Amino acid sequence: MKTEEIAAKLVELCRKNGWMKAIDTLYDKDIVSVEARGMDGESPEKRGIAQVRGKTDWWLQNMDMHSVKVGGPFVAHDHFVVQYDIDVTDKNSKKRMQMSEVGVYTVKAGKITREEFLPLTELE
Repeated sequence: MKTEEIAAKLVELCRKNGWMKAIDTLYDKDIVSVEARGMDGESPEKRGIAQVRGKTDWWLQNMDMHSVKVGGPFVAHDHFVVQYDIDVTDKNSKKRMQMSEVGVYTVKAGKITREEFLPLTELE
């Protein structure tokens, strides 16, 4: 698949909450995923499909998603960007949060090989 096709499919799946299907069908087995920060002292970087599935599974088990808005994709060359606006409640703390971030994706040989998430920073 071309970058544009992969980007469109990712957006389609994310809008349907098909997070695991996206990983299983669009991600390279050696994917590198970088979050803005690690959780509980962990590295923000995950390597390999198993680690990416693990972090996604953790998110799905620990967050109650009220709404997810997926914008884009914005595509050029072998990269694309997707915007995520998410309203969630942490199931453990019961804290409700609204988050906005973009995912920057790299495609090689028809698969997503890297994703990096950049959160919206509020400026004063």
